[in-house]
Amino acid sequence: MHKEFASLRRRPLFAPVWLAALAAAFVVALAIWLLASASTTTIIVMRHAEKAALPAEDPPLSAVGEARAKALAQILAQAPEEFRIQGIFVSEFRRTQDTVRPLANRLGVPVIVVPAADTALVAERARDEYRGGRVLIVGHSNTVPEIVEKLSGHKMPAMAESEYGIVYVISLPRFSRASVTRLDFP
Repeated sequence: MHKEFASLRRRPLFAPVWLAALAAAFVVALAIWLLASASTTTIIVMRHAEKAALPAEDPPLSAVGEARAKALAQILAQAPEEFRIQGIFVSEFRRTQDTVRPLANRLGVPVIVVPAADTALVAERARDEYRGGRVLIVGHSNTVPEIVEKLSGHKMPAMAESEYGIVYVISLPRFSRASVTRLDFP
């Protein structure tokens, strides 16, 4: 009878050890999940390269615009693998697609066409489909400020029709506020 009581006394002593081990495993799993989900999404938003004057409806890039598209591809394709663009969003217009074609060909990334008028859609898709990644959005002088504002919450000044080299880099941390950096591309 004495042995039966001895085993009963040991069980309550081991219960706190197992509960502590289970709690520690839960805390470690939670920490791993938080670190994995705490990634930052980087979105680069810019206007298409210089366009030709004709045809007026949907012009291609000018010679200067083609040179700018090649320079953009050269700069962004040189990034290390972990910092490379993973997706590209453009409008249905030829000039935006021609701007990213050299880069998309070099990197082998998808080019997603979205309606130019739906700036909320492109902002939402870039943020949701490439969470924790890097994406490029090429828009127009009237859509770039709207897209940046929808992504970051920061009010952007209007772009002039002659401005082509402005690039916005938006960092969207998972658990913090967005930041916007403006660069002037030569």
